[in-house]
Amino acid sequence: MSSFNHQKYRPFPALNKSDRRWPSKQITVAPTWCAVDLRDGNQALIEPMNVQQKRRLWDLLVKLGFKQIEIGFPSASKDDFDFCRWLIDENKIPDDVYVQVLVQARDQLIERTFEALEGVKRAIVHIYNSTSPVQREKVFRMDKAGIINIATKGAQKVKSESEKYPGVDWLFEYSPESFSSTEIDFSIEICNAVIDVWQPTPERKAILNLPGTVESSTPNVFADQIETFCDGINNRESVEISLHTHNDRGCAVAAAELGLMAGADRVEGTLMGNGERTGNMDIVTMAMNMYTQGVDPKLDLSHADEIVRVVGECTQIPAHPRHPWLGELVYTAFSGSHQDAIRKCLSVQQEEATWDVAYLPVDPRDIGRDYQSVIRVNSQSGKGGVAYLLEQNFGLQLPRWMQIELSRRVQAHAEASQSEVSSAEILSILKETFMCTEYGYQQASYRIDRKGQREDIAVTLTDGDNEVQISGSGDGALSAFCDALQKQFGYEVEIINYDQHAVGEGRDANAVTYVQVKLNGQRQCGVAKSTDVLSADLNAIMVCINQVLFAHSEQGRTA
Repeated sequence: MSSFNHQKYRPFPALNKSDRRWPSKQITVAPTWCAVDLRDGNQALIEPMNVQQKRRLWDLLVKLGFKQIEIGFPSASKDDFDFCRWLIDENKIPDDVYVQVLVQARDQLIERTFEALEGVKRAIVHIYNSTSPVQREKVFRMDKAGIINIATKGAQKVKSESEKYPGVDWLFEYSPESFSSTEIDFSIEICNAVIDVWQPTPERKAILNLPGTVESSTPNVFADQIETFCDGINNRESVEISLHTHNDRGCAVAAAELGLMAGADRVEGTLMGNGERTGNMDIVTMAMNMYTQGVDPKLDLSHADEIVRVVGECTQIPAHPRHPWLGELVYTAFSGSHQDAIRKCLSVQQEEATWDVAYLPVDPRDIGRDYQSVIRVNSQSGKGGVAYLLEQNFGLQLPRWMQIELSRRVQAHAEASQSEVSSAEILSILKETFMCTEYGYQQASYRIDRKGQREDIAVTLTDGDNEVQISGSGDGALSAFCDALQKQFGYEVEIINYDQHAVGEGRDANAVTYVQVKLNGQRQCGVAKSTDVLSADLNAIMVCINQVLFAHSEQGRTA
């Protein structure tokens, strides 16, 4: 039998629940957030954070607006104890921030925890013990009564120790570890026993934290568990229901979102989802999910690059480029159809209007990014992406027909190089292909004479060594120039497409002309820029002429 054998597993049991209400609910307000990066996130690292990294991450969490931050396990680690003391002794805790510390429900550890917190203004003491059948039966070898006794003794010890430190704003938190794998009626029973010890009130609530310690079910089953728990717990108005989901099935954010819909009030997680095994619930992702639904997340995530940099440097875990919301490439389009849609939507998006841009669920500027990296070009890209980069970086507004011509060259370059093409490279391809002035004739000077409805033109062309004088007549200057070229070179010259725009302002302004010309049935494209409008027109047409005149020269083949 194959070692990859699904038959040794069994499906997670769903609750027989016919009165579920959460599916029709919406998240309209942010939960109470608690960042556990410095505890749960830190203990999951191959190399735990040093003092400097902890201090830096603490500063970031405070800056982002977290009002509850779990800082460690001071009773079990000297580093965590010392960090707790540093925060208190150096007055690093803002008055509106609760530090949270975790401790097992054991007397000696609880006493040590309160020693670490001496002098604190406000703190959350978080105790826990395991409650699932596999923990009870195989790890602790206790019955339910024994597990409840551990929890209530720990709760009593926390309460009595807190009384030794009057004047501190204490909050108590209890977690039935492995809640999601524990029978729901037993979870309610043990939490009710803890509540009986703490006697919380609506003004001084207790926190009941319900962890998906190992994510074992689909998020909807977890939501059923939360709603059932909220319905069954005593003194619901005096407790804050908290969630702590892990990401074993890749659904930690979804489970937390559905858990809020099911009645929870508070969420624990980490920035960027760092945590044990596949990670903790990613607060950044969940908060940004709310933000893009018009809900204030009560966190300031406007400095995406700083968040990614600090978290990466402190955890030594680089952010994936496709990480939701903050990844380097999440607002980047390589696909041609995506690029075209984004470019068109951005061109009509009003500054104060509701955000409505294809493929961009959030305005990148909201999190400190800009539009420069939204569109990037490779072999999969199309004309829209090429045009966007030239306009954003160089002010060149290519007409659609010119976009098509240039994108073919850019795609060929990308396929040959098998790499991304930068905006500077695109500009270089445009110049080499459609603006080349390194060979052939250039317009050196011109003179216009108007005779009624006709115009006569006299142009001096130069190839750098020699000059050629040409002249012609037509309905306008360009028509007259085409007549002069036909007389000189023998080509029938017809302008098929013509566009022009200005780049820059005032004295620094330049005219940029794009032309598509038919020469003896062959279409050629040219681009030119000049401070003189007509010079730009004439030089753009000369690019097309040179492409034909010098098609068999080495330079022509290179162009």
